[in-house]
Parts: sequence; structure tokens; C-alpha cells
Amino acid sequence: MIVNLLIVLLLIGLTIGAGWLLWRTLRAKKLWVKILGGLGASALTLLLAALSFVGVKGAAVLYAPGAPAAHSRDIPADPALVARGEYLVNISCIGCHSKVNAQGNPSGEMPLSGGWNIAAAEGFGFLGDMVAENLTPGGKLANYTDGELFRALRYGVDKDGRRLGFMSLLPYGQLSDEDTEAIIAYLRSLPPTENQISTGDRINIVGVLLFGSGMFPLPETPSEQVVAPAQAVNAEYGAYVATFGECRGCHGPDVSGVPASAMGPAVPNPRPLVSQMTVDQFIEMMRTGTKPGGAPFTEGMPWQSASKMTDADLAALHAYLSAPEK
Repeated sequence: MIVNLLIVLLLIGLTIGAGWLLWRTLRAKKLWVKILGGLGASALTLLLAALSFVGVKGAAVLYAPGAPAAHSRDIPADPALVARGEYLVNISCIGCHSKVNAQGNPSGEMPLSGGWNIAAAEGFGFLGDMVAENLTPGGKLANYTDGELFRALRYGVDKDGRRLGFMSLLPYGQLSDEDTEAIIAYLRSLPPTENQISTGDRINIVGVLLFGSGMFPLPETPSEQVVAPAQAVNAEYGAYVATFGECRGCHGPDVSGVPASAMGPAVPNPRPLVSQMTVDQFIEMMRTGTKPGGAPFTEGMPWQSASKMTDADLAALHAYLSAPEK
């Protein structure tokens, strides 16, 4: 963070220097110096000013996102709450935070010891490192209060209020208060596991500039209190399933696909396919990772996590994805 802030200050200083050079050029006695020097100094000043603007904005987005203070919470180790948290974590978290295999990729297995460098693996390592955290009590989360963990999930910020890079781009802030507490209760129940890999975000100045340019659209500011719809096989609850089921994080807020960006290639709209399927066909597809006709899902589709959903939740998701788009 300190290095990035110093670079932003350097850009501001260079902008001021370029502006002074432009002023001196325009006061030159020779016409050709005014014209050629003025054009060059103007272009340099505008470029540095633009970089300074997005640098300041990116620094604000990453290091001062304005999340509210963490409230005091004491989440009980209630068996039902822990069980709900286990269900959600196995769907939402294990895909990125499970222990890594010999290739450095998530294995999809417990423990949730993290270590996967998401930025490098997904082709945007030019931003720096974004390494999945150890979610067991043996990692950094042991130093978080329940209130700070709740704030991390709701607002995508760390213990010190700084944005959690990749994590903050996902829609987990729209999980209900009860489900957020369930996740925390389950993570607290895990045995501690140490990880020798350095975890967390180490975003460089390129990442700061891209965040400042709006290259990474952030989720809507979440409400302080969120209540989940009643569990039912309908589109309303299916939209909520799409939140904890990792659908909206990749396929967009409305699960209608997203264009290619610095985050990766385009992600398709699944609705046309799903709307042509029966509930049973959809559940079978999500359980096996195979589309009707035998074609497998493309690499990167985390169907293994979605396959752990109950039939009722998958049926609700089908109802949501097959409903007419608004």
C-alpha cells in the first residue's frame, strides 16, 4: 500500500512539473518552440493528470472504501447455525479457499487453508497477487472479531477497513444476516490449519489504476441488514440461491452473462439454455457437469460446488434462470 501511495504522489508531482514546463514553453520567444513544445508539454500534462486522477481514485477505492465500523457481535456456536454455515461454505467458499494441490490450484477439498493465487491463475497477475486466505482458525481470521468478520463478508473490507481485492467484487454482501453469521459460526468451528504460503492481496500500482478507472465494477452498496426470502421453489428464492451459489459473481448481477474485461474472457448467459430444460434435467446437469447432449461445462465453471446444493435449492435456481428477464 505504501509503495502505491508514494507512486500516486509521484504522479501528482510529475503532473505539476509538466504543467510548469507547459507554462514555460508557452512563454518562449520562438514560435516553433511555443508550438512544438506546447503540444508536447500539453500531451504530457494531460497524460500525467489522467494517471494522477485515476490513481487517487483507485487509492480511495482500495484503501478508504468508506465501510462502516464493525459492530460488536457474539455469534453462538449453535449446531443448526454451524450446519447451515457448512452447507454455504461448501458451495461458496471451498472453490477458492480449499487447500491447494501440487500445481498450486484449489483442490476442492478441506481444509480451507487457502493459498491459491487467483490473480496469477486467472490471467490478471499484472495486477499483483490476490492469494486466497486461510479461513481456518489457524489463519489471519483468528485475529478478527465476529463483528469484523461479518463486516468483511458484508462490505468486502479487511480488519483495517481496506478493500479485499477480488473478494470485494463478489456479491456476498447480499447474503442475509443469518447466513453471514452461519458462515462465521462454521469457520470458527474448524480445527486450526497452518499454511506456509503468504496469503492476502498485494495489489500493485497497475491494479490501483485499473480500480480507479472503473475497470472492475463493484457490487451495489449492501444494506446494513439483509433478510433472505423464504425458502421455496420459486424465482424469488432462486435469485438468492444465485447469490450464495457463485452464479452472480461470474455471470453478472442478473446472471445474464458479462462481456470480456480485464478480469477475464466473456462469461455466457445461461438463461437461454436453462429455459429449455426441465427441472430434473437442470439438476442432473449441475450434479454431473454435463450438458444435455453430453457436452461438458467449459473449464472454470465451478459446477462441483453447485453440485452440493440440495434439490430444492437447485430447483429454485432453475425457476429463477428460466423466468423471463426483467
